[in-house]
Amino acid sequence: MKVGIPKELAPERRVATVPEIVAKWVKAGISVGVEAGAGEQASISNADYENAGAQIQPSASALYAHSEIILKVNPPSSEEVALFPESATLIAPLAPLRHLDLLRQLVGKKITAFSIDQLPRLARTQSMDVLSSMSSLAGYKSILLAADHLGKLFPMMTTAAGTILPAKVIVIGAGVAGLQAIATARRLGAVVLAFDTRPAAGEQVKSLGADFVSLEVSHEQAQDAGGYAKEQTAEFYRQEQDILRRYLKDADVVITTALIPGKRAPLLITAAMVKEMKPGAVLVDLAAEQQGNCELSQPGNIIRQHGVTLIGLLNLPSTLPVHASQLYARNLFNFLTYLQPQWEKNEFDLTDEIIKSALILRQGHVVNPLVQNALQPAERA
Repeated sequence: MKVGIPKELAPERRVATVPEIVAKWVKAGISVGVEAGAGEQASISNADYENAGAQIQPSASALYAHSEIILKVNPPSSEEVALFPESATLIAPLAPLRHLDLLRQLVGKKITAFSIDQLPRLARTQSMDVLSSMSSLAGYKSILLAADHLGKLFPMMTTAAGTILPAKVIVIGAGVAGLQAIATARRLGAVVLAFDTRPAAGEQVKSLGADFVSLEVSHEQAQDAGGYAKEQTAEFYRQEQDILRRYLKDADVVITTALIPGKRAPLLITAAMVKEMKPGAVLVDLAAEQQGNCELSQPGNIIRQHGVTLIGLLNLPSTLPVHASQLYARNLFNFLTYLQPQWEKNEFDLTDEIIKSALILRQGHVVNPLVQNALQPAERA
């Protein structure tokens, strides 16, 4: 097995593996190639990789020519796919329903593709779960961004000049990102209120010292079989907006994290709701990459509307490249270790829930039912 680690295209600062993991693969008899400079933005030198047993390749084309399995942090560009050897295996978070043109290009090169972001939420996939690892970092960074742009302190502070009250933080969506945002805000001394459609999330929120608000929605209605939040009706979201409106007026900071896999993020905060918020309040929209939970968010930008700072920055894990790369590399190591016996036999067990969920293409044939339905009938395998 020959694994290749390319240099990610700018502005991405993460890298798909780190020397710690390279050493483990080499010990297991796996050859690892790394493109020169791949780890620079994560403070990893070529020498670090070489000392762990990797072979440094001078260019992307040289790397791909010597790789059977390609590991990436982001979906590959068209230019990168053009360099892939035919029938190679790609492992990356592909967001397949959002990148159908990419899949068509991969089909043409007979690529076998695993989308690591499609893993089901099971006890045995926790160590492979890149979404959870990266979401945790994004939740942490969202609070730091909010604190940096808020003209107030987060903690209560008693001084000779009097007492300063703590900031009031609302976190919408108590998934991995939301829970980390709650924990970080609490560590900084804020008063935190969390909101989620899943009643089961309330216990986790309260364990972190925050208050919880939930709609009356059953567990089965609120999340799918994979443990992800489900898309709801337009009327449901209107009711949710009505409830949020009452709380947002007093908030100093709002963190939104609500996502629906493969779909536009639910619109939870309208322009009218932003207009009613406190002057000087900060809203960090972690759903900006999927069009955002706030109507006024501008993906990739920080803007000010109605006296409120709206932060829609993208790819927050990349702003923490050292630890993000470490966590991501461990996730991929665990997935590839699980996959290796089947890959070596070229026999993938499609009754295995992990393989069935992650395997999108097999030697250029679309095998994932959801992707098959999204493509034109003539393109289906």
